Amino acid sequence: MSFITVDKDNDFSYHNLPYGVFSTTSDERPRIGVAIGDYVLDVSQVKQFFTGPQLSSRQYVFEDKELNSFMGLGRTAWSEARTTIQRLLSQNEGILRDDENLREKALIPSRNVTMHLPAHIGDYTDFFSSLDHATNCGIIFRGKENPLLPNWKYIPVAYHGRASSVVISDTPVRRPSGQTRPSDDQPPVFGPCRLLDFELEMAFFVGGEPNKLGEPITIDQTEDHIFGMVLMNDWSARDIQKWEYVPLGPFLAKNFGTTVSPWVVTMEALKPFATANPVQDPAPFPYLRHSDPYTFDINIDVKIKPEGRAQSVTVTRSNFKHMYWTMKQQLAHHTVTGCNVNPGDLLGSGTISGPTPDSYGSMLELSWRGTKPLDLGAGATRRFLEDGDEVILSGYCQGEGYRVGFGHASGKVLPAKV
Repeated sequence: MSFITVDKDNDFSYHNLPYGVFSTTSDERPRIGVAIGDYVLDVSQVKQFFTGPQLSSRQYVFEDKELNSFMGLGRTAWSEARTTIQRLLSQNEGILRDDENLREKALIPSRNVTMHLPAHIGDYTDFFSSLDHATNCGIIFRGKENPLLPNWKYIPVAYHGRASSVVISDTPVRRPSGQTRPSDDQPPVFGPCRLLDFELEMAFFVGGEPNKLGEPITIDQTEDHIFGMVLMNDWSARDIQKWEYVPLGPFLAKNFGTTVSPWVVTMEALKPFATANPVQDPAPFPYLRHSDPYTFDINIDVKIKPEGRAQSVTVTRSNFKHMYWTMKQQLAHHTVTGCNVNPGDLLGSGTISGPTPDSYGSMLELSWRGTKPLDLGAGATRRFLEDGDEVILSGYCQGEGYRVGFGHASGKVLPAKV
């Protein structure tokens, strides 16, 4: 369907066309790109071809160094842009295919690019929306008799995170130091985190015209404000978290690093992979109800590559369709108070765990709080992450003969500063 050959197992098929921000050694200016196979389309080089009613007078957004302005144009403009990009890359269109000079400037081999955060993230919120993950955590910390807190099936629980420490894939993450209480009958101590964890998550970027302070985004309006999705690793210091989370929840245990994948897969590309929403019991309040499917069949996994190893080891395989609360419900709940959100705001799903032990989304669950070490082969085991470990998140939707994928979100653990 495109004049660019794309392998069937490549994440960035003609059906995908995700957005990102990149630079090259020959041009260090961050700019907007679209991934297609093993290439990046420099959208600034072809902006003159966006001549539809939504974009003809707004071509300037494709010269920006981040996606916020484009995200803010809204769903009609996003759809128009996708149609134009698909036309430019089509095997039946000669604008790029037949113009060798333009093609050389506009299509850059992906091996030659450096990726940047796709947007300026003004605010970041992380939810807690996987029923299996919430249940597992409840059993680990409170016992089987009371795994879920009374509010969990009534509201999409979340906390406000730290936007300044959201980093792009392949950025190292340093082990944090802080207060912990190794023994409940002893005073706390200060030092490097001992129970460092990953959390397998996805996240979406807010788009569309910002809602005014005091004016909620209703459930029927949410689709106009969800631009696209990325992979996310919410690094977590479990021992710091245990000591600090009462009474106000996560703080230092979560603020030292959050890794996201560089390519934003649009909701239009994901639409063919929508599946039935989970059955929610009790029924949500009316402001959270929607009947259209907005859960997605996205295969996701986590690999760990110990330092010095040539190969990584897959430690979990899960799927985004296991989520209990949908992205529409998350956004409607987030703004029901009149909280204003802006293009580029990032909302994380929370850890995505499936119903079986091999689909759990964190080391806390996979090793069951350290009581069941993971076998990484060659004599290596893990209860939690060690210095030098690289954690690699991957995800994709499988079509018939093609993929709509996210690439990866990777980060290596650096030793604590002492």
